[in-house]
Amino acid sequence: MTLFDSPSFSNHEGVHAFYDEKTGLKAIAAVHSTARGPAVGGTRMWNYATAAEALEDVLRLSRGMSYKNAVADLEMGGGKSVIIGDSRTQKTPELFQAFGRAINSLGGIYYAAEDVGVSVEDIAEARKETEFVVGLSGGKEGSGDPSPVTAEGVFRSTLTVARRLWKQDDLTGLTVAVQGIGHVGGYLADKLHKAGARLVMTDVNTALLEEVAARNNAEIVAPDAIYDVKADIYAPCALGATLNPETLDRLSARAIVGAANNQLATPEIGRILFERGVLYAPDYVVNGGGIINVASEMAARNSGGAYDPAWVEGKLARLMETLEEVLERSNSEKRPTHEVADAIAEARIQAAADEKARARAA
Repeated sequence: MTLFDSPSFSNHEGVHAFYDEKTGLKAIAAVHSTARGPAVGGTRMWNYATAAEALEDVLRLSRGMSYKNAVADLEMGGGKSVIIGDSRTQKTPELFQAFGRAINSLGGIYYAAEDVGVSVEDIAEARKETEFVVGLSGGKEGSGDPSPVTAEGVFRSTLTVARRLWKQDDLTGLTVAVQGIGHVGGYLADKLHKAGARLVMTDVNTALLEEVAARNNAEIVAPDAIYDVKADIYAPCALGATLNPETLDRLSARAIVGAANNQLATPEIGRILFERGVLYAPDYVVNGGGIINVASEMAARNSGGAYDPAWVEGKLARLMETLEEVLERSNSEKRPTHEVADAIAEARIQAAADEKARARAA
């Protein structure tokens, strides 16, 4: 299958491959849409088994960023990048500087930030070679690690779902199965515990897992056992596609609210969940807090101002209103939540594209 034949290609504007022999950099940057502004999305470093697997991942993630940025009502398009390699053993400052040079060659159509396997410090190394990175901690515009804001958005989404399903304003008496407690999951677990939830969690990083579980009085299970937990809410916060034909029948939760990107292996999974009466809070709506945080940094940089927490809070509150709209329309239109969210995102992207076309024609 060629790039253009892939179902995940989805009319990407550009897909760029980079290689640096000296540092061993192997990276792909995908730009899905710039209709609403420059494409912005995180950089994932992962030990992909094949380049084809990396390409498929970056294409899906890139399209997801277009939709995420649109539903968050940000003046940004969608893109994503991946670095092929083991983030635990193959990271070097030189590798991320080479990555910065690669991103710089795109001339500003794509801005990179942190994602799985990539830290604020890594992005700071890339910043030495390009201005087209965000999620920095230094300077008056620096927004720092976006993970806490992502976790806050997922937490508020969980409360929104709890009010809808259980008619309660906290999580007392509810069990949440948390899959992955890395960048976002750990922050989320703290918030869920404080709100009264009983937590069952898993992660491949056993040391970190034990640390987070201890402070939240959580039960630990093996990675594959998380699907069998008798939980009210399943919170996928690791890699995507954990909602698939192999796991679907094992889940007992009434709701799915998590931070992971691309949780549905296929759109059909979302329809099956809907037909079974499981409330799926669309991932790119729920986890939009981090990109909102990054957007404030970009706005400050462009205006010469400073990072504005109040602006972030306003956008986060608006995002929760959008989630309410998605859930309400799903109920009234008898449509799966992911289809409703897609329709909202696509309408906003198309409106921006149409406006650009009119401006070119004028």
